[in-house]
Formats: sequence, C-alpha cells, structure tokens
Amino acid sequence: MSKLQEVASTVEAGKAKLVGGLVQEALDEGNAAIDILNSMIGAMDVVGEKFKNNEIFVPEMLVAARAMKKGVEVLKPHLATGSAGAAGKVIIGTVAGDLHDIGKNLVAMMIESAGFEVMDLGVDVPPEKFVEAVNENPEVKIVVCSALLTTTMPSLKNTVAVLNEQPFRSKIKIMVGGAPITQEFSDEIGADAYTEDAASAAKKAKELAA
Repeated sequence: MSKLQEVASTVEAGKAKLVGGLVQEALDEGNAAIDILNSMIGAMDVVGEKFKNNEIFVPEMLVAARAMKKGVEVLKPHLATGSAGAAGKVIIGTVAGDLHDIGKNLVAMMIESAGFEVMDLGVDVPPEKFVEAVNENPEVKIVVCSALLTTTMPSLKNTVAVLNEQPFRSKIKIMVGGAPITQEFSDEIGADAYTEDAASAAKKAKELAA
C-alpha cells in the first residue's frame, strides 16, 4: 500500500490520532501536498457514499471528517496559498431562531473536506448577517442556510428572500438543508439547491462552484 493510500484509508477509518503523522511521513517521502490533500478528499467521497447508502452513520462520518481536519492542519503550511480553499469560499449558518448546530457543523466539515474555505456564522443567524458576510467577502460563491425545526422554516424562507433581493444575488448560489426541508420547499422559496445530507451537500457545492 502506498503512503497516499495509507493516508486515505486512515482518514476513511477516522483514525484522527494517526493521520497527522502519516501525512508528515507522506510529505517526507516527497509526495506533493496537493496529492495528499486529494487522497484525503477521495477518502471523504467514499465516506460520503457509504453514508448515503446507510452503510455508516453520522458518528462515523464526523470521526472521518475530524481525521481529515487533522491531516489538513499538517498540510496547510505546505499547500500553495489558498489551495486548501481552492474550490472557493462558502458561508454557512443556521437561520434566526434555530440553535441547532450538529447538522450544520457536519455539512461545514464535509464542504471543507471537499476543498472549500468555510466561514461558519454559527446559529441563530439573522438574514442581515448573511448579507453582511457576503458583502465583506465578495469572492464567496455559495451561501448555505440550515433550518432544523419546522418552526424555523419561515425564518429560512425569509433569509432566502432577503438574499434574493441583494445586488450580489447573481454571483452566489444559495443552498438550503435541514431535517424538515424538502426539494419542493427549496424551489418554492427561491433557493438554488437543496441537499438531504452532508455528503450530498459537499458534492452539490462542488457542482455549483464549478
């Protein structure tokens, strides 16, 4: 097994304690940082597929994403500036009135694992804060809004409505998600994309940013 395969399978297995050392060994052996990063992204793709097929569940996915994060920490100084966020910049937050962050954090980790730079605005985020964040970071490509309660669906609708009125609207894509959200609801409120889980969110973000 090559060192890159070893790094990938360690990420896939979620062995966070071992990943950093293996990534360092791979670098010492002369592997390019970007190749190591891509092997980890590949591992997360596998994890995402398994999650989609119900072969693994949220805890395993979180563990793999954490392992990936450890690997990226070792790689960061070696990556060409910005290539850790080479896919673009994404803003994510849970909408006003909603304090859930596990789903959002998982989506943020998966999108980061797919090569994006992620700005996490946290929970209970008013629409104005999303707007402000895009205005302050004009290079942002995607805004991800999460709502995990049926009672905060109107808040999600309102957030998307406010974003849809902004002058920058044509430059960004709006992604929505959360337990009660459906494709129909996403279409109805004028979002660009809906995904039902974190793995699909990462995949969709890649498509939207391409």
